Amino acid sequence: MFLSVFDLFKIGIGPSSSHTMGPMVAAHRFLQWAATQDVSKATRLTVTLHGSLAFTGKGHGTDKATVLGLAGENPQDIDPDKVEEILAATKTVRLSTDVIVDFNEATDIIFDYGPALKHHANGMVFRLLDVRGTEILAETYFSIGGGFVLTQDERTQDLADDTPVLKVPYPFQNAAEMLAMGKHSGQSIAAMKRANETASMDDEKLDAGLDRIWNAMNSCMERGLRQTGILPGGLKVKRRAAEIFAKLKKEQGDNSMQPHRVMDFLSVYGMAINEENAGGGKVVTAPTNGAAGVVPAVIRYYLDHCIGADQNGIRIFLLAAAAIGGIIKHNASISGAEVGCQGEVGSASAMAAAGLCAALGGTNEQVENAAEIALEHHLGMTCDPVGGLVQVPCIERNAFGAVKAVTAASLALRGDGTHLVPLDSCVETMRQTGQDMSERYKETSTGGLAVNVVAC
Repeated sequence: MFLSVFDLFKIGIGPSSSHTMGPMVAAHRFLQWAATQDVSKATRLTVTLHGSLAFTGKGHGTDKATVLGLAGENPQDIDPDKVEEILAATKTVRLSTDVIVDFNEATDIIFDYGPALKHHANGMVFRLLDVRGTEILAETYFSIGGGFVLTQDERTQDLADDTPVLKVPYPFQNAAEMLAMGKHSGQSIAAMKRANETASMDDEKLDAGLDRIWNAMNSCMERGLRQTGILPGGLKVKRRAAEIFAKLKKEQGDNSMQPHRVMDFLSVYGMAINEENAGGGKVVTAPTNGAAGVVPAVIRYYLDHCIGADQNGIRIFLLAAAAIGGIIKHNASISGAEVGCQGEVGSASAMAAAGLCAALGGTNEQVENAAEIALEHHLGMTCDPVGGLVQVPCIERNAFGAVKAVTAASLALRGDGTHLVPLDSCVETMRQTGQDMSERYKETSTGGLAVNVVAC
């Protein structure tokens, strides 16, 4: 099993990797595929959103993201400041040099509130119709979390674990295999992950890519620490990160500072990124948009507050975090619509705990223990965004995920790596818990805070 660090950490826009980035990618893919087919009789395009994409699509901007994808945009390159201009100009869709079809966002994006499609809670179907309304071409896509998109055939292969994989020197599929390979080779988790990545690129390119990821994360954080005002969507949630950060900076040098003040910095870093995400800014999936603040907040904590922190430590952090994220995604899920927020913030916290532990010199066993501690204390976490927006409880939840990650890494580093619950057991528990969890608590906004806050 191999999942690249650049698959887990992808640059895109908010507010959601599964509900915004994924649909944009799917729409773009459909355009590319349609261009290879006979679409000469097509006159109209429709898109039907199913499951969680329908229930919380408006709040997540799924409809707008789909239009952007059909306009030829992709999450990594789009300028957030030009979104409204592009949306206003998109009244038709060009399928090829000679074929342009009608497309009306208001009527041709259909929210289906019935049962979700069979293979995943985030499904969408693109259809090309002729002048009589007869379907001439269709494709189904699933946005499976973290910006990953699969067609129906690809999803079937994925569920059957039948997808072709790149041959790498350390093809661990779970934590037990990872630890065994590390013990046999004498290599750290980060070193094994580096060796897997450099099977398809050189070290220079890998390091440049890792640095680019951190720079994008940090830039997002810095923007969030400056921005003020009210977040879009109607809940009238106030941005707080800039105000809190300013107070923390003003207190520097004050003899009356509380010892837990460092945790306030950690929290505000996570909040700053997720306020940017909620505002539709540029973010990095880590492993999702909804949990995008946890990993960079802990990296910034490492840089600002840990002895001996440096750029190489950040690379070790990201590689170790990606190794853990890949294991979780392969054996459970990172999708809130599939397993709840334990799969988003829980996974992010486990990744951040592992990354910090590795950057601070932890052994492989300590790194695995750190990830397990962090994930264990997110089990059962529901995904119930108020109004279908990635704001409440999502923004503060990133702060708590970051704090738990640092606590988990610290506890692991104080031990020798020996612990009762293996990470693999914890991941499997998360998968089972998500499977048993009511659909109301899996990013449909039909239960929990999403209904009780509105009712108050």
